[in-house]
Amino acid sequence: MEQVTELMNDVNKAILAERISQNKKWGVQRHHMGAWLAILAEEFGEVSQAMQGPLGLTSMKETDADDLYKELIQVAAVASAIAEQVKESTVNM
Repeated sequence: MEQVTELMNDVNKAILAERISQNKKWGVQRHHMGAWLAILAEEFGEVSQAMQGPLGLTSMKETDADDLYKELIQVAAVASAIAEQVKESTVNM
């Protein structure tokens, strides 16, 4: 089994911090999967926009998604929130 690296630890700490921030801002969220898909798609869209600059591409619309790392952390945090809900529903069955 591979070791957990410091970089892996740092990224996962950032994801956890984002999850805590999300819960403070909106409370614990529980949505149907269609709503989660829309939220995740919106966040993934921001990742795509943030990647355009480094690729030499221009966006078709104005965006504040210029921090790729931050946008990736937000995608991972939303995916984590969905996973929490899925796990919670299987534990409570």
